Amino acid sequence: MGKDWVVLGSFEFLADVQVIKGRLESEGIKTRLKDQNTVSVEPFASTALGGIKLLVHRNDEEQARTIYDEIRNYAIDNDGNLITCPICGAQKSEVYYARNTLLYKLFPFFEPKKYKCNNCNFLFKAKK
Repeated sequence: MGKDWVVLGSFEFLADVQVIKGRLESEGIKTRLKDQNTVSVEPFASTALGGIKLLVHRNDEEQARTIYDEIRNYAIDNDGNLITCPICGAQKSEVYYARNTLLYKLFPFFEPKKYKCNNCNFLFKAKK
């Protein structure tokens, strides 16, 4: 990956990352994708690999994050409402999987869904 490139985000599907990649490139920001080919050939591998990573050059990171934050999709509940962080109240959470045990690395679909607040970085489970 190199020290000059940073991960801007991870995406489960190639179509999702292509939209953001196109927007960044239209603003003159160079991008790269990591694990794109593996996920394209074996879509079920996306979860195990942590998704397709969108990389941007370190010099463009601040501008890229600003653009990404404007257009990203945040986690929603079953009723279509944005998930609210129980700590800070922000509605800028994304699905998060730690994959910190062998069981979850081998069988990622067993790991319970958690959310990570992009405002305060708090990890939590959504209320039902």
